[in-house]
Amino acid sequence: MTRRAICAALAVAVPLVNTNPAQDKEQRNRAIIREHVDRINREGPKAAAEGFAEGLTHQGHPVTRESRVRVLEDIFNTFPDYHSEILEMVAEGDSVVVRSRVSGTHRGVGKLAVNGGMLVGVPPTQKRFEVETIHWYKLRDGKIVEHYAGRDDVGMMRQLGLVPEIGLPITK
Repeated sequence: MTRRAICAALAVAVPLVNTNPAQDKEQRNRAIIREHVDRINREGPKAAAEGFAEGLTHQGHPVTRESRVRVLEDIFNTFPDYHSEILEMVAEGDSVVVRSRVSGTHRGVGKLAVNGGMLVGVPPTQKRFEVETIHWYKLRDGKIVEHYAGRDDVGMMRQLGLVPEIGLPITK
């Protein structure tokens, strides 16, 4: 049997091995979120927003897909080289939780109260930041229906030189 024939046979047989529907759903959900993050990095806000359902909630509040585009556009206007790297991903049922590293260089002026609301109207510092963030997604029918996020905004602001480093003594 040729190598090509073996590979073709494995491609047909391997998907048949996993017969757990919950596991299949979690794998699909992981793939959807991975694609969403890839679209943010490669294609930008409009393409990334295609992963959001109509009737989405963000931080527990109803939002529109268009509002998510505006938020992502503001992030990219503030940090044109914005990038998100998935470090860990866990999926269970309809939930996918991602720990990621985000980075960018402050080259624009924020207009929306994103990025902790601390960059609205702030002139570019030309400094780079890199912090970790947690995203919790809920999916339904292949779309993101809920999104919660937490990021180290104070750490980001320190790296941008907008919040001073405060050395606190270590006590025992």
